[in-house]
Amino acid sequence: MANHLYQNDLPDGLDLGPMVAIDCETMGLNPHRDRLCLIQMSGGDGDCHLVQVAKGQATAPNLFKMLEDPNVLKLFHFGRFDIAALYHAFGATTAPVYCTKIASRLVRTFTDRHGLKILLQDMCGIDISKHQQQSDWGAETLTDAQLDYAASDVLYLHKLKEKFDAMLAREGRTEVAQACFDFLPTRAKLDLAGWPDTDIFAHS
Repeated sequence: MANHLYQNDLPDGLDLGPMVAIDCETMGLNPHRDRLCLIQMSGGDGDCHLVQVAKGQATAPNLFKMLEDPNVLKLFHFGRFDIAALYHAFGATTAPVYCTKIASRLVRTFTDRHGLKILLQDMCGIDISKHQQQSDWGAETLTDAQLDYAASDVLYLHKLKEKFDAMLAREGRTEVAQACFDFLPTRAKLDLAGWPDTDIFAHS
């Protein structure tokens, strides 16, 4: 396993394969206020590729191309937030996507615990640390501990997807899950446009 850190964009010619796990680190949870600082990605081979985003940066052509590539499935855990952050930062509509948190909510109805750490423990026997979760991602130089933490959020999503695909099929919920995944980019845009907490499908 190795971490590869880049500045501002993915390098030319880097192919992470047909399925890329993605997660973002920001300065906070409000994409209008809190800037995007780091994007970590893995093709499922045990390596992590991290792009450090400069303050005020608005373009990342190679990353943008991959995010919008219809032939590359992007894996997330709580993709709603990351997709919104990426769209706000670069104008990229990330698709197609798969979200392990949505999958968990659809099939793990016996629990209300759907965090990544819990899922990896329960379903894959993998224990990851969340110690660096609230560290300063806007720092000019990121520590090895920060990079390792960031990597842990994407290195196992391919394995988790395999588990959830089997459970979704078993429970007859594959089709509804796919419909939810397809809607995620629109859900993220609704969040950014001012409807983060409003159920637009509600009667009143």
